[in-house]
Amino acid sequence: MSKGVLDHVPPLTLLVLQLAVSVTFLWVVVAVQRWPVRLSRAALRPAMTGLLNPGLAYTFSLLGLALTTASMVSLIWAAEPVLILGLAWLLLREPLTRPLMACSILAIVGVVLVAGIDTRVSSGAAFLGNLLTLVGVLCCALYSVITRRIIARLDPILLVALQQTVALGWALLIWPIERWRGGFGDLTAVSSSVWALAVASGVVYYGLAYYFYLTALAKTPVSVASLFFNLIPVFGVGGAYVFLGERLSIAHWIGGGLIISAVIGILRLYAPEPAATVAHDRQLGMTVAEPDG
Repeated sequence: MSKGVLDHVPPLTLLVLQLAVSVTFLWVVVAVQRWPVRLSRAALRPAMTGLLNPGLAYTFSLLGLALTTASMVSLIWAAEPVLILGLAWLLLREPLTRPLMACSILAIVGVVLVAGIDTRVSSGAAFLGNLLTLVGVLCCALYSVITRRIIARLDPILLVALQQTVALGWALLIWPIERWRGGFGDLTAVSSSVWALAVASGVVYYGLAYYFYLTALAKTPVSVASLFFNLIPVFGVGGAYVFLGERLSIAHWIGGGLIISAVIGILRLYAPEPAATVAHDRQLGMTVAEPDG
């Protein structure tokens, strides 16, 4: 969705629009749920992680996406679970078991087959785009590890709303740079369908996706949760096949099968016992009932 809009709208403008839509959506949900919000240092500290992701992460990512191909971006994002594995081991002391590493390697091979490498792009601009994307991936990996430590203290929907409000402030701060460089173009010529796609992508990607991810992260080790990111190119390529009629190669089918096999293996390895799940949910519910800010 974002790649399609970037053909008509510059990257920082798209980031501001997507975050503005997502922040509005999230705070409406918080208001409907009547979740008490008390601004304090305890609430502002977790909110500042939004500067990492989606703030810096998707500033770099969208700038990179505008300079390189979607397939290369998908391939570079395959490095995120590996970076998270290393950071989770280093900072959270989460164990790197052999089955986990095996599933990770299997998924990476699958991502390479699904995303492929577009050899048609070899310019300096494409190299810069790939480098910017990699920096964005590193910001996302740091965000996941840091957020894993604080997720139990705040309801996920409230935490996402706070984080993305900070990210929107960052996006608005750097937005004039795009205008100064003459990157706005003629936005009046952009069709209403493109703007509608941009709005929808803000709700789906920044609003719903972050909420679902943080909800899962509260109950799952970050090293395990991160491996599900390998499904992104599967959904991307599958969506192109279903909605755009794009044909899939044998490599796509094999790669998708490897990724799905790796995810199934993770689910079987780390599926908690029913009794343990109920006890954990009860404990989490007691924590969420008394937020600190």
